[in-house]
Amino acid sequence: MIEALPLFFPRTTSLDRPVSAGWVVANINVGILYIFAISSLGVYGVIVAGWASNSKYAFLSALRAAAQMVSYEVSLGFVIITVLLFAGSLNLSAIVHAQEHGWFAFTILFPMFVVFFVSSLAETQRPPFDLLEAESELVAGFMVEYSSTPFLLFFLGEYMSIIMLCGLMTVLFLGGWLPIWSVWPLTAVPGVIWFLLKLIFLFFLVAMVKAFVPRYRYDQLMRLGWKVFLPLSLVWVALTAGWVIAFHHGTG
Repeated sequence: MIEALPLFFPRTTSLDRPVSAGWVVANINVGILYIFAISSLGVYGVIVAGWASNSKYAFLSALRAAAQMVSYEVSLGFVIITVLLFAGSLNLSAIVHAQEHGWFAFTILFPMFVVFFVSSLAETQRPPFDLLEAESELVAGFMVEYSSTPFLLFFLGEYMSIIMLCGLMTVLFLGGWLPIWSVWPLTAVPGVIWFLLKLIFLFFLVAMVKAFVPRYRYDQLMRLGWKVFLPLSLVWVALTAGWVIAFHHGTG
């Protein structure tokens, strides 16, 4: 059971994620850095769980999962930088307020929204990136030797991670608790309802990907992360910085 606990520590990042105006447990000024730092601890749970199983298949799966998580955290980091450049703040509530005149997903950051969504699938080992659970190769992944409560904790941690990343996408790209248009019938809906609707929609997309996308090979997974998403996100950081200087600062 101890091996599964590090998978739960990153889920405490929900404490500083606002779900409505003023609805936040800890309104941290560097909230996005806190989320990124704490969520990276999940790698330790995967490695320790595979190693403690005393099984070469489980340990090989743990190494594969750790490499996958670290690879796509790099792309997630650069995507978050583009959002910070647009919002001008590390505070999650301030990032939501910066989208009052338009969600970031409907700006030049739309490609980064797609990159963030796909990277989230890889980060949480969801299909088509569930290679650590490739039944024909690595039995059932790093948790194959666990049953009962530890098995329950692993899967609870996985789905809590998915919900956390869907909530983060809602805050960074879909305006958090803000309605799509600031008109009366929409503004009358409580902000927490808007937040939950967006989170459920993203969770539905995560679930539907499994239905129509075939599983990647491991070399394809790494190629996508290092040779496609990483260069694309780096280029978009430069483009976003130029856009902000030209249109935000230049008109100010």
